[in-house]
Amino acid sequence: MKTFINKTKLGLSKLALGLSLLSTPMWAQQNQKSTVDAIVKEATENSQLKRMAHELLDGIGPRLVGSTKMVQASDYLLGQYKEWGIEAKRQNYGTWRGWDRGISSIDMVAPWVKSLEGTQLAFSPATQKPKTGETIILAEVADSIAFKAWLPQVKGKFVLISMPQITGRPDYNWQEFALKESFEAMKKERAEQTEAWRKRLAKTGLTNAKLAMALEEAGALGIVSCLWSNGFGVNKIFAASTKKIPTVSVALEDYGLLYRLTESGRLPKITVNTQSKELGIVPTFNTLAEIKGLEKPQEYVMLSAHLDSWDGATGATDNGTGTLVMMEAMRILKKVYPNPKRTILVGHWGSEEQGLNGSRAFVEDHPEVVSNLQALFNQDNGTGRVVNLGGSGFAKAKDYLTKWLSAAPDSIKNRIKTNFPGTPGGGGSDFASFVAVGATGFNLSALSWSYGNYTWHTNRDTYDKIVFDDVQSNAILTAIMVYMACEEPEKMSTEKAELPAGQKWPAPVKSKRTSGTL
Repeated sequence: MKTFINKTKLGLSKLALGLSLLSTPMWAQQNQKSTVDAIVKEATENSQLKRMAHELLDGIGPRLVGSTKMVQASDYLLGQYKEWGIEAKRQNYGTWRGWDRGISSIDMVAPWVKSLEGTQLAFSPATQKPKTGETIILAEVADSIAFKAWLPQVKGKFVLISMPQITGRPDYNWQEFALKESFEAMKKERAEQTEAWRKRLAKTGLTNAKLAMALEEAGALGIVSCLWSNGFGVNKIFAASTKKIPTVSVALEDYGLLYRLTESGRLPKITVNTQSKELGIVPTFNTLAEIKGLEKPQEYVMLSAHLDSWDGATGATDNGTGTLVMMEAMRILKKVYPNPKRTILVGHWGSEEQGLNGSRAFVEDHPEVVSNLQALFNQDNGTGRVVNLGGSGFAKAKDYLTKWLSAAPDSIKNRIKTNFPGTPGGGGSDFASFVAVGATGFNLSALSWSYGNYTWHTNRDTYDKIVFDDVQSNAILTAIMVYMACEEPEKMSTEKAELPAGQKWPAPVKSKRTSGTL
């Protein structure tokens, strides 16, 4: 019975869609089909995705806010848009601490010699020259007073501040091969160890950032961490909190080696050499491009993806793929739909990783766009094909999005689940900056491809993780949705749906426009 009901609902949905299309004049339907066919043809026969991915990700690299790489990436986008005949510009909205990554080498030199896999964290100070010292484990103390008494012991040493993992095998590997009782025992031991380490940190009386500063002030040579991402060979790579001494991330296997040797009294020594550069206070910016509308130039359809990344790798799927989707969609639209009814605007945002700062600044600085926004389509969760589209809490979103989605090829639209009215995004990606002020922003949510473990903010987020068939599908979908939103006769409703009890519409959050002084 459930299957029959589901099929009946699907049939009624298709019937409603068919009636909607019948209400459109035949000449308009033919023009729409012609344009959609042209979008698909251009995307499949003349794709620029692999070329641009190589040039942006391999050629330029990671795009940390405040780095020269972020400027180079913006310059690259501006050059591409100019080549395609699209107006583009860089728009400053604040300042940030400027920092460029240099070489990182971390070697164990006693009790035997081994080059360790690792790198300095973003914004970590340089060593100026290689530093060698013994390692010491963050002590387990009774309270903050005991911690202060222990602190002098870190002078001249590298401090291991992370919990050693009891296994370097992800859970799926245990599930495939381990006895059930072995797997359960491992999980129990790991949970107990995690809780014990949490308490160890809490007893210092300091936050993670203040702990790093306390170790620095006590004369530590550097800080060694390991934030495992629950997969083979992956660590999360974020930012350092130190101002004078290096903070490095070491792979699980090598971190465990150092920890065990230190714990057993073998007195390991490491040599750390980091050669990053401080650039002072530099501008932060968004990179914007525009195809001017002819009939309703003061109404906007937006494409959205953040350009910045963390820099443990090259930011391929976070958010190189989102950036490539929007660039390719703009290229295709300029070629097959050069005179849109509404203005098409793309935002390549800066400093998303520090709290949606670029898109929040744009919302604050451009009320004329926000108040006249037809729709915004954002992509920012990996290389996978789009499989979910929600209404972001807007009461009438279904009326528009289902119609626009219906124009996409069956091979794309039939794989997408819709959720209406959906819930308003409170954060996580840049569409939320628009939703918070009542503007119709929508997230094109993609298939995982193990994004959370293997590429999101890790040392393995590189070109080879891109699934180009899926990225091409997303570029086609985005171009079609933008085209349909431009052609929509009426302005999309911004009426908010009634939220379930206990839920509230997210409040706007002000953009952080400076990282403060160095």
